[in-house]
Amino acid sequence: MTTSNPTKPVQANVNVTQFQPLTTPRDLKAQLPLSEQAAQTVAQTRQTVQDIIHQRDSRLLVIVGPCSIHDEDQALEYAHRLSELRGKYHDRLEIIMRVYPDKPRTTVGWRGYLNDPHMNGQNDFNLGLTKTRELMLKINELGLPVGTELLDPFVPQYIDDVLSWGAIGARTTESQTHRAMVSGVSVPVGFKNGTGGNIKLAVDAIVSAAKSHTFLGITEEGQAAVVSTRGNADGHVILRGGRTGPNYAAEYVNETLQLQQEAGVAVGIIVDCSHHNSNYQHAQQLHAWHDVIGQRVAGQSALVGLMVESHLHEGKQSIPQDLTQLQYGVSVTDACISWETTAQMLDWAYRQLE
Repeated sequence: MTTSNPTKPVQANVNVTQFQPLTTPRDLKAQLPLSEQAAQTVAQTRQTVQDIIHQRDSRLLVIVGPCSIHDEDQALEYAHRLSELRGKYHDRLEIIMRVYPDKPRTTVGWRGYLNDPHMNGQNDFNLGLTKTRELMLKINELGLPVGTELLDPFVPQYIDDVLSWGAIGARTTESQTHRAMVSGVSVPVGFKNGTGGNIKLAVDAIVSAAKSHTFLGITEEGQAAVVSTRGNADGHVILRGGRTGPNYAAEYVNETLQLQQEAGVAVGIIVDCSHHNSNYQHAQQLHAWHDVIGQRVAGQSALVGLMVESHLHEGKQSIPQDLTQLQYGVSVTDACISWETTAQMLDWAYRQLE
């Protein structure tokens, strides 16, 4: 006769080291409210971006800025410079600043200003949310709109009202969670083609995000909730190249248009000059920039926008142990072109589009 051992209780959260309370979206928005100037910037730009994406406005959408944000002062210096050029070229270029505080990593690495604003592994998420919203407010108050990648499904509740445009990265375009999230956000959102170069993934994502969804999320009070959406009709494809190389040439644009037609989608296309479209060589962003604008001038009106990774100074740097050794105005993630090159590119594009 055998005796059975009593069943041990099942333990939960065995690999969790800490739960830290998080400020609610409502509290953060009350602490850092949207000013009248910022609200005007967001409302006007959202409408303009919708018109450009649906080809009711012939201006070229340009999303330009650092690969990632790591310092508020540097970001604001860049924003002040870009704001001047936005006003100068506004009749042909609709310029939005790329403000990316949340970075996906292929394996591990610094996750961005929102996750780790101290850049020391403390992961002070509450401070990161506060500093991110504060920075985006300040940029909008210059009359310069903000665009960002939507990476964490909870984050839009904290910053949705300060965004004019959003993107879903190549790693998450195929994610059902992110497609459902986009169906509820308030801004036009671009889906990048997959890391391997698959464009159909992005077209499928547009179709999915345009439909209503029900998923798990949070309310403005920070309470877990079942979220139901109506769908986002302003999804669009971002061509960013793939493992086989760049995909901004006319043949890929035509392939994208064919895939969109087969899916019943009729929106413009954005080209990301960086990533595989530059073979991760920051200076080669100019090749994509010139090629796409050449296609536009030749009559390809479906090319409605361009993305560029740009900072005050070119190149990139590793994050040192001693943060006082960081070089000013140099990217800590992907390498960027310099401000001088950026200004020349924008001026050239403006003249070409005359």
